[in-house]
Amino acid sequence: MNMQATGVIAPPAPKTLEGMALPVVMMRDILLKTMFRKNLDLVTELSRAICLPIPVTQELVDMARAQKLVEATGTLNANNGSEMAFQLTDNGKARALDALAQSEYFGAMPVPLSVYAEQVKRQSIRNIQVTRDQLQSAMGHLILPPTLMGELGPAVSAGRSILMYGPPGNGKSSISNGIRDALGDKIYVPRAIEYAGQVITVYDPIVHSAAEEDLDDPSSLRRTAGRYDMRYVRCERPTVITGGELSLSMLDLVYNPVARTYQAPLQLKSTGGVFIVDDLGRQEEPPQKLVNRWIVPLEEGRDILTLQSGEKFTVPFDTLVIFSTNFHPNKIFDKAALRRIFFKIKVDGPSKENFIRIFAMVARKKKVPLDEETLMYLLKVKFPTIDNIYANYMPGFLVDQIMAICEFEGIPYQMTPELMDRAWNNMFVRDEEITR
Repeated sequence: MNMQATGVIAPPAPKTLEGMALPVVMMRDILLKTMFRKNLDLVTELSRAICLPIPVTQELVDMARAQKLVEATGTLNANNGSEMAFQLTDNGKARALDALAQSEYFGAMPVPLSVYAEQVKRQSIRNIQVTRDQLQSAMGHLILPPTLMGELGPAVSAGRSILMYGPPGNGKSSISNGIRDALGDKIYVPRAIEYAGQVITVYDPIVHSAAEEDLDDPSSLRRTAGRYDMRYVRCERPTVITGGELSLSMLDLVYNPVARTYQAPLQLKSTGGVFIVDDLGRQEEPPQKLVNRWIVPLEEGRDILTLQSGEKFTVPFDTLVIFSTNFHPNKIFDKAALRRIFFKIKVDGPSKENFIRIFAMVARKKKVPLDEETLMYLLKVKFPTIDNIYANYMPGFLVDQIMAICEFEGIPYQMTPELMDRAWNNMFVRDEEITR
């Protein structure tokens, strides 16, 4: 891999301590805490643990030695090319414990917020141009009208914000996931960032899917360390998906009072990727209030976060936000909020022709023989009872129901009008009064 990984310029590895733009005392204390907590004594091991190149790690160890916090053990480690081993002095242990009392954070050296902001520009979601072919390929499992694809393409390439609305069960969530898949390239996510001496952890294995890297072999570390800044993890563009559980507090910094560190909020973790707000209108907070929280980020490309002290600071906001709702936009937003959402795309149910295509595709995929008489029965007898309103979820639902019935009855998978009746009855609940 070169510095130009899949079109994204990688963050260059730091060359010297001075060039890292972090407080020297903070770097030294993270080194001491890491030595203490992980019981490491070799520069190669420390280099991997704090994610700095070996020469920079050596510089940090030498500085701690000069301050009599670290000392050489006087022994060479035979397993590591006769590498010199180091240990904490009594003063070093005392300093490590004192530093741990102030913040439990140790391990990967954080990236200063200002340095991270430069990397965000290099890998901006707005730098991506998605072609019709890429989008079509990512949506290959969906049967969508050509006009919808024509609306989605420019929206994704703009990297701004999208509101998808329309009746439930028509694939708004699947389209959101398809958009994510169409992005396709890799970016660099910092393990942690630093602002005003505070550490904010960003990399989250639940959100970020790390690209494979070989870091186990020390000799491999020497080969890869110079290629890019190892304080970052090379990842797929992140996707955060939230639904009815989304609350405004999830968009704030999370402070851990025990570790005395912060965790990045969801939208900061999704930087360079996609943030999907599914089922907008089902959250406890009204949609208008949720969208109001996004107004500054969506318009200005920056977000404002608050530390425990009350100090506010600005972080980059570089995320494609996709709102998805079953409500009509005019019912849940005022005109000002709607104006700020860049693209509004209606996702309707399929036409009769597309419904038949989807039904045939689902049946084939699930190995249920398609029966023309049963399909005609479905279209001519059952659908008129619901005003011939087709939805994308229905073929999968009906075929799954038929499979479950066949398995229960101990018969091979098949389609008959009688089986379709039983499947159809499970799709709706009859409107009736229940006596309690």
